[in-house]
Amino acid sequence: MPAIASKKSYRVGRSKTGLGLFATLPIKKGTRIIRYFGPILDSRIPEQDDIENKYLFELNGRWTIDGSVRKNVARYINHSCRPNAESDVRPRERKVFIRAIRNIEPGDEINYDYGTDYFKAYLKPIGCKCASCEAKRKKLRAEARAERARVKARAERKADKAGAKGAAKKKKLNGKHFNGKLVSAVR
Repeated sequence: MPAIASKKSYRVGRSKTGLGLFATLPIKKGTRIIRYFGPILDSRIPEQDDIENKYLFELNGRWTIDGSVRKNVARYINHSCRPNAESDVRPRERKVFIRAIRNIEPGDEINYDYGTDYFKAYLKPIGCKCASCEAKRKKLRAEARAERARVKARAERKADKAGAKGAAKKKKLNGKHFNGKLVSAVR
């Protein structure tokens, strides 16, 4: 059975995407950090199936946890495409635990992958804001700037070369006959 983190091993704090959950103590790989909880909804009951919020955690095709209750501190854990935790879903027990998948240092934000359905519904339309996606976009922007600089430098060299070629041609024509006529000096 995995170790369970102490209640003082995390805190809610400000992150780049709003509020997040941050480690206050070292959390070892494999440790259960926190339980995701709330009322259990049954998809067979129409009024429960129609509930819409961003804190719904689907256990299976029938059962869903409504994690929007304020006491559910796990709801502050943000998504990451390269997470340091994962959800340990136990549909028979109707429980979800968040477990560290690598060592987490104090001050690190705790995050896990929300899954494809959530990503497509909520994150993809606005663009994923997780640290790995932001770093990827930053790298792509830097590469695009570098490519634009290379293209501009290439165009400038080409223009300089064409200008030098034109000057050489003018110099060559200066004072010589061209099509039977004397060409005067061009300055």
